[in-house]
Amino acid sequence: MTDLAGGAVALPRHITDWIAQVAGGRVISAERRPGGGRREAWVVDVTAPDGTREPLFLRYDRSDPRVTGDPFTLHREARFYLALQDSAVPVPLVVGVHGTEQAILSERVAGETWFSRLRDEEARLAVAREFMGILATLHTLDPSTLTLPGETQPADTREAAEREIDVWERLYRFGDSPADPMIEFGLDWLRRNIPPGSGPVVIVQGDTGPGNFLYASGRVTAVLDWELGHWGDPMDDLGWLALRAVQEPFTRLADRLRDWERHTGWQVDVGRVRYYRAFAELRVVILGHRRGDNADVLGEVGNGLVYGQLHRQLFLEAMADNLGLEVAAPSDLDAPATEEDWLYEAAAAQIREIIVPRSTDPFAVLRAKGLARIIKHLRQVDRYRGVAAASELADLQEMLGAEVTTADEGRRLLAHRVRHGQADEREVFRYFSRRVARQSQLLRPAMGSLADRHFELLA
Repeated sequence: MTDLAGGAVALPRHITDWIAQVAGGRVISAERRPGGGRREAWVVDVTAPDGTREPLFLRYDRSDPRVTGDPFTLHREARFYLALQDSAVPVPLVVGVHGTEQAILSERVAGETWFSRLRDEEARLAVAREFMGILATLHTLDPSTLTLPGETQPADTREAAEREIDVWERLYRFGDSPADPMIEFGLDWLRRNIPPGSGPVVIVQGDTGPGNFLYASGRVTAVLDWELGHWGDPMDDLGWLALRAVQEPFTRLADRLRDWERHTGWQVDVGRVRYYRAFAELRVVILGHRRGDNADVLGEVGNGLVYGQLHRQLFLEAMADNLGLEVAAPSDLDAPATEEDWLYEAAAAQIREIIVPRSTDPFAVLRAKGLARIIKHLRQVDRYRGVAAASELADLQEMLGAEVTTADEGRRLLAHRVRHGQADEREVFRYFSRRVARQSQLLRPAMGSLADRHFELLA
C-alpha cells in the first residue's frame, strides 16, 4: 500500500483520516499525480464497509493563504464546483470540502487532460467542438439558478474588469516583494483601457481551455480547475482560451470561436478578446512573480522556469498587438563555453538516457524532466551571465538617463516611474522586448519547442 503519512510526496495522516470520514470507508491507497503545482493532485482509493472500492480524487494545498496573500483558495474553488453540481456544465461530484485545510475531495472522473496526446484528428475536432459548446453553456447559465456565496454579481462588464484588476493588483502588492516594472506597466495599461460595459455579465471559468478539462472516447467528461472563476465578460474566457491554445494547440482557434458564436447566439468581439488575452497573460506573470517570493524547492521548478518565460514572451506579444508595436529584440548574446560546460551536458544526458527510461512513477518522471530543464538553464546562465547583465544595465541606463549601478536598482527606478506615469510607453516596451529576448536566450535550450510558440489568429 502507498505510504500515506509524512514526507513531501505523501499525505498527512489528518488528511487521510478526513478522507475516510467523509467518504465513509478506509483509505487503502493514495498516489500523487503530476501537475497542479502547489495544488497537489492525488488519486485516492477508499474501501466501503461492504467491500466496494470507490475511486476518488483529491486536490490539496499545503500553503496558508494568510501567508501567501493568495485569494484563489481551494475553498473558493469549491464554491464553483458546488454551484455547478446540478447544471449542464460537467464537473466532478464533490464528496467533501475540508473545513479548515485547503482540500477538496471529489469523485474520480475518467479521462485524459493533455489535449496534445489526442492524435486522431477527427477525435481532436469532436472534443474541441464539444468543449466550446460546454463553455457556451456556462456563459449562458441563468445566474438566478446559481448559488455562489461571497461572489456578488457586478453591474456590468466594466465593473467586473475593474474588480478583477483590483484583485490581481492586491495579490501582486501583497508582502514586501520588489516591484516589477513589467507588471506595473500591465496594470496601468489595463486600467486605462478597460472596454466599455457591454453585453452580459456571466460566470467565467478563468484559465479555461485545453489542459483544464478531461476527455475520453472522443467526449469531454469533466471541466476542471475553477480557482480563477468569477463574474465577468465572456470575452475574458475567450482570452484565456487563446492563452491555453498556445500551451496545448487546440485545433484552429478562429474556428472554435465561431463554434462559441453558434452556441451562444452572441458575436465574438475580437478587440475585447485582445484586451482580455493581455489580461490573462498578466495574471500568469503575476503568479510567476509571487512564486518567486514563495519558492518551493520541492515544487515544479523546471516547468515553472520555462512556462514563466513563455508567458512573459506572450504577454509582450499580446501587448504589442494592442499597442500596434513590434516586439524588438537585441542581437544574440555571445560568450565562450565554460570549462564546466561538459558537466551540465553529462547531468542532462544521464537524466534523459538513464533515470527517465528506468523510472515507472509518472510523478518522478515529470520531476526528472524538470531537473533536466533546470540544468540546461544553468548551463546557459554559466556561459552568458556576464554579457547578459552588462547588456541589461546598458539598456536601463540609456532609457532612464541615469547612472544606475545595478540592474536591480534600475528596475526599481523604472517600476516607480511607470507606476507614476513618468515613463514613455514605447521606450518602456522596447526595453521589455530586449530584456525578455535575453531571458529567452538563457532559457531556450530548456524550453525546446515552447520557445517558438505564438498566439494564433483570432479571426
